[in-house]
Amino acid sequence: MGTWLLLNTAAVIVLAGAVVAPIVLAAYLYVYDRRQRQHSVLRNYPLLGRLRYLFEMIGPEMRQYMFDADEEGRPFSRVEFQGVVRAGKYGSSLIGFGSKRDFEKEGYYIRNALLPLQLEELRVEQSPRVRTKTYVSRERLFSRSERLVDAELDPWLLPEEDAVVIGAGLPHPFRVRGLVGMSGMSFGALGDRALTALSLGLGAAGGTWMNTGEGGLAPYHLKGGVDVIAQIGPGLFGFRDRDGRFSWDELQRKAALTQVRAFELKLAQGAKIRGGHLPGAKVTPEIAAIRGLEPWKPVDSPNRFREFSGVDGLLDFLQRIREVAGKPIGVKLVVGGPDALDELAAAMARRGSGPDFITVDGGEGGSGATYQEMADGMGLPVKSAIVIADDTLRRHGVRHRVKLVASGKLVSADRIAVALSLGADLVQIARGFMISVGCIGTQRCHMNTCPVGVATTDPNLQKALVIEEKRWRVTNYVVTLRHGLFALAAAAGLDSPTKFERRHVVYRDPFGRALPADELHPYPDAARPA
Repeated sequence: MGTWLLLNTAAVIVLAGAVVAPIVLAAYLYVYDRRQRQHSVLRNYPLLGRLRYLFEMIGPEMRQYMFDADEEGRPFSRVEFQGVVRAGKYGSSLIGFGSKRDFEKEGYYIRNALLPLQLEELRVEQSPRVRTKTYVSRERLFSRSERLVDAELDPWLLPEEDAVVIGAGLPHPFRVRGLVGMSGMSFGALGDRALTALSLGLGAAGGTWMNTGEGGLAPYHLKGGVDVIAQIGPGLFGFRDRDGRFSWDELQRKAALTQVRAFELKLAQGAKIRGGHLPGAKVTPEIAAIRGLEPWKPVDSPNRFREFSGVDGLLDFLQRIREVAGKPIGVKLVVGGPDALDELAAAMARRGSGPDFITVDGGEGGSGATYQEMADGMGLPVKSAIVIADDTLRRHGVRHRVKLVASGKLVSADRIAVALSLGADLVQIARGFMISVGCIGTQRCHMNTCPVGVATTDPNLQKALVIEEKRWRVTNYVVTLRHGLFALAAAAGLDSPTKFERRHVVYRDPFGRALPADELHPYPDAARPA
């Protein structure tokens, strides 16, 4: 009897607590919301107003997964995300039923040939095959099972004689046999696991490269044996002495590494024309040692290099780097208008020297951290910018001396083909590779709270990223892009994607008229391609 009474009393207490506790909490919040002085909505609508802030907080996720149409999301739509993920998981770009592109809107289209080429007619290298892993999946209404299986993919590389050569005539030119590489992503902006997976994946694919970003060369960039372009930003991270000045000794040390195939001066980036910002939470002792900084202190890199002023000073600095390193040197910049590169191209023609390559970063490019006014309002998109760069260099007679690298949301083979047609020699991708290692687009890169462990240095959050799984997605993604480029070239009647020109794309305007790109953007009269 006593035990029964005790149990019933306890049950009554628990039940009363379950009823009374929410009432007490609600009453407390009601009074608190009425008296607080920061939020107008809560003062007038206590409790109910909290729902507004809840929906505001989860709004991006709700829109991404439930409310945005397949092509509405920004900066990347669901279709774009799925395209990268599908290529990474399955090594394929196959879809069913039809395209979700809105064909009533204006845009570029690749011109197909009446008689396309067959595989055996292409100038392509298909050995050795790429050893990788792809997913086999089985989906049901309430369950999904996936497993990785060993696979081999054709590499889809340019033959050695067709390689794109950067820095021809130098002691150590950079020969590129895959037209797609990884754009600058620093250790610090990305965690060590993400960079390791990227390096291993790109190294397995072969024929490609990864750019270190302005944060300096980290050991994780070198893990996979992939070719590396070491970027030098205005903050000189990884290339500075104790006083913060440019260190020629550091340049020589990095140039001595076989994997470092070229250097790049970052004059500007599409998402941030001004200098960069790294939150103190990301400046771990390891990152600080690589960059030459003090741990846990935020750092801003300056708007431009203090080592030179004016175009002639820039060219002098480039020439000295080339002489000391013995390897190609390029610049990364943003095109702001039709005459943006005239002074540089004229100086290159006058002096007979200049960068070995120019990376043209479109205003639509991304960044780990930037300011909205910069990302939204400054710098031309890459399709306009690459035409201006190509034309300017041709007008001044220096186009043959420099390779153009396009960057800016070129995450699919058709976009890459359009960029090549408009004037690019090579293409770099950043966020596409981030998606391939697990990025879901939460846009928390600047907060060090990336929930999937990609854009964070937090060791607990990085545990989400399994290197031995994500590395294969990187391999599959880049190989699938190369396959797509050769498939598009064949359909256009070309035996190599290196032969895309403006005449191979047309622009459909809002009225349905098809304008050939070589008429929309005519080559300078004296500088048409051979």
